[in-house]
Amino acid sequence: MQPIILAQDLGKTYRSGKLEVPALRKVSFEVDPGEFVAIVGPSGSGKSTLFYILGGLTQATSGSVLIGGTDFARLTDAERTKMRRAKIGFVFQRFNLLPTLSAMGNIEIAHDIANLGAEEKKPIDQPLLEHLTEMLGIKGRLEHRPNELSGGEQQRVAIARALISRPAIVLADEPTGNLDTKNSDAVLHMLRTSSRELNQTVLMITHNPEAAQIADRILHMRDGEITHIENGKG
Repeated sequence: MQPIILAQDLGKTYRSGKLEVPALRKVSFEVDPGEFVAIVGPSGSGKSTLFYILGGLTQATSGSVLIGGTDFARLTDAERTKMRRAKIGFVFQRFNLLPTLSAMGNIEIAHDIANLGAEEKKPIDQPLLEHLTEMLGIKGRLEHRPNELSGGEQQRVAIARALISRPAIVLADEPTGNLDTKNSDAVLHMLRTSSRELNQTVLMITHNPEAAQIADRILHMRDGEITHIENGKG
């Protein structure tokens, strides 16, 4: 089976004047289609830098990232944007919902963005929308704006937004960081379910070792390196 994510000798160095600060040092790993992988580490370990490189939001200084066999570094900015829209869904700690749109509007706009540049624009997948909103428990909250939703509801809307275009990969950056225990458990369960039921590859960045246990595998990072890999309980 070809890995859907293949990182090889990834390095990232930030420069400030003459000062060079290495954020990643020769990071290599692979992720299979449909696998749930958690990346754990303290602040400054390099996990967020790795997230942005894997999502095509920034480029590595050295090494390569192959997404479905395609090397991000060899793509133009336009090609990278197109690939990101088509294959990757993002879930962020701060939700990043548009405040002027309803929950439904936030989900719909993600679908519209994923369709940008497509030769044939596809209508929103209604059965998938029904399934997601039912699974996430937000079916009765779709007409509400973000400021009318709880933090847990906002994060579940953000997950629906990430999944509505059926991306092959879901990247979640500290998705439970702003939530209480009950809502954290619900969000982790939803990500686990999307991996199992929708066969989507989930890669979750977290500083919480307990949250990481829901994954199939856990990559531990420190000082820009993967120190060890263990199996989760997923």
